[in-house]
Amino acid sequence: MTDPHGFLRFPRRPVPARPVRERLGDWNEVHAGQVLLPLVREQAGRCMDCGIPFCHHGCPLGNLIPEWNAYTRREDWRAAAERLHATNNFPEFTGRLCPAPCEDACVLTLDAAPVTIKNVEQAIADQIWERGYAAPCPPARPSGRTVAVIGSGPAGLAAAQQLTRTGHTVTVYERADRVGGLLRYGIPAFKLEKHHLDRRLGQLRAEGTEFRTGVDVGVDLDAAALAARHDALVVAVGAGERRELPVPGRELGGVHQAMDYLTLANRLAEGDRPSPGVTAEGRHVVIIGGGDTGSDCMGTALRQGAASVVQLDINPEPGENRRDTEPWPVHPKVYRVSHAHEEARARSGTDPRVFSSATLSFEGDRTGRVRALHLAEVEPGTRRPLPGTERDIPADLVLLALGFHGPERGTGLMRQLGLTLDDRGNFARDADFAAGPATTSGARADGVFIAGDAGRGQSLVVWAIAEGRSAAAAADRYLSGSTVLPAPIAPGDRPLTA
Repeated sequence: MTDPHGFLRFPRRPVPARPVRERLGDWNEVHAGQVLLPLVREQAGRCMDCGIPFCHHGCPLGNLIPEWNAYTRREDWRAAAERLHATNNFPEFTGRLCPAPCEDACVLTLDAAPVTIKNVEQAIADQIWERGYAAPCPPARPSGRTVAVIGSGPAGLAAAQQLTRTGHTVTVYERADRVGGLLRYGIPAFKLEKHHLDRRLGQLRAEGTEFRTGVDVGVDLDAAALAARHDALVVAVGAGERRELPVPGRELGGVHQAMDYLTLANRLAEGDRPSPGVTAEGRHVVIIGGGDTGSDCMGTALRQGAASVVQLDINPEPGENRRDTEPWPVHPKVYRVSHAHEEARARSGTDPRVFSSATLSFEGDRTGRVRALHLAEVEPGTRRPLPGTERDIPADLVLLALGFHGPERGTGLMRQLGLTLDDRGNFARDADFAAGPATTSGARADGVFIAGDAGRGQSLVVWAIAEGRSAAAAADRYLSGSTVLPAPIAPGDRPLTA
C-alpha cells in the first residue's frame, strides 16, 4: 500500500503546465520539463489501494494502477516500470494523450478529487527511458511464422510489438513516408514531441520488427497477394472516412479538413516544408467541432499567430458536475478546459467555445475565399436551428473537426481482402478480431484480423493500444494454437461512459 492517510493529508495537485506566454512561443510540450517527481510521489501516495480498484475497469488496458502508485511512492522506479509495461506497450503516449477515464473511475472521486493517475503514468514512462528500463526484448527463438501489419498507428504498433516478441517475423506497412500514423502527423508536437515516438520505434526495430513506409496496400501492393505471402495479416488502418459539412459555401477557399491542416503543421515541424501551406497567421479562425481534434487545431492556430480563434460545438454546454444519467464510475460529459482553451482564454479573456451552435453557410469574397460564417443557435435536444438567432462571425480560415465515419470506403484494400462494413460503418469482424464474412465479389483471405479504429470506430489512443494487444493475441492463437499474450478487451467492449 502507499500511505494509508495520504488521501486525507494531501489535496489533489496536478503537475502544472508551463506558463501560457512561454508555451505559445514554441512547439514544445505543454508540460515539457514540468513533471516534478516530489509532487508526483506525493500524489501517488493519495492512492487508497482499494479492495476493488475501479480505475482498472476505467482503463481499457486494465493498467495495474494501485501497484505502480505504490512503487512510485517508494521511488522504486524499476518495479513501477515493470508493472506499467505489463499492460501498456507505450505509456509515454498514453501518459500524454489519454483523457484519463481511470481518474473518473477512481474511488476518491465519490467524495473528493481523484489521484492524478495520468501524471504518475507519464512520470514513470519518462523514468523508464531515463534509467534505461526500456531495453529491447527480442524473442528467444523465431516461430517460423510471418505476419504483415497494415498501418503504423498505436494499434498497429502494439500488435506488431506483441507478435514480434512472441517470435513471429513481423513487417509493418505504412502508406505515409514516416511511421507513426496519427501519432506522427495528427497529434501536434505540443502534446507529443516526436522524439518519444522515434525512441520507441527504435526499440521495435531492435526487437526485429521491420517497417516499410510509402507503401499504400491496396494501391501499390495487392492486399490479397500480401495476405497470401504471410501466415497472418493485421489490418490497423484507422478510421479515415472524414465527416463532411454539406452547407452552401463549402467549396470556398480557406475551408479545410482539420486533419489536413494538422498534417501540414506537423510536416513543417518535421522539416519537410519551408512553410505550412495553410496557416492561421493573422487570420480569424473558426473551428467547427468540439472534440480533441478541434482543440488541437486551436493550439496550432494560436502558435501560428491567429488574429482570433472560435470553436463551434453543436452540443449544449456541459455542466460542472455529473448528471444523474452519468453515475460514477463512468467517464462523464462535464465541462472540461483543455490547454488550448486555457491559452485562448489567456489571450482574449473569454472562453473560445460557442456551444449549441450550427453552421448554416459560408460567405466568400470576390476572390472566392471564405470571409464569414453564418450560424444559428440550435433547439435543445434536436439540433434544429432556432429562427431569429442567426448571426455572422468573421472567418478567414475554417477548419472542419467533425470526426470520422470509420475506415475509408471503397479502397483497393477493402475490395482485395473482401472486407465488409458492420452496422456502425467499421470493418466487420468476429468475436476473435478475425475479419467478417466475405462480400459476394470475392473470398475473404483467411488469417486476416482487424484492430483499432478500423474495427472499433474513432476512439482514444488507449483503446487503440488495447485493440492492438488483443488482436495480436488472437493472431498468435490462430498461428500457434494457443497464446500467452494478454487480451485486455474483446471486440464488443465499449467505453465506460454513459
